Amino acid sequence: METVSVDLPKELLHILKVRELDFPKAVRESLAVELYREGLISLGKAAEIAMVSKWEMFEILAAKKVPLQYYPEDLKQDIETLKSALA
Repeated sequence: METVSVDLPKELLHILKVRELDFPKAVRESLAVELYREGLISLGKAAEIAMVSKWEMFEILAAKKVPLQYYPEDLKQDIETLKSALA
């Protein structure tokens, strides 16, 4: 994944209540959560941006009380995947 650097004010450490070492992770997670909440990215892309597994992203979203975006098409695809796996 290609990356971009951004200069942010150091006061964000205090606002986010994180150590400087943990700051990049906190910013990636916050960005991923907000983009997902706005419906701009999928769960998988949010996990990729946050650099966590999909399961960890589920937990992060739940902790922030962000509802999952799960549509009837997703259910159909999951059912087909299960049928294939169980066959």
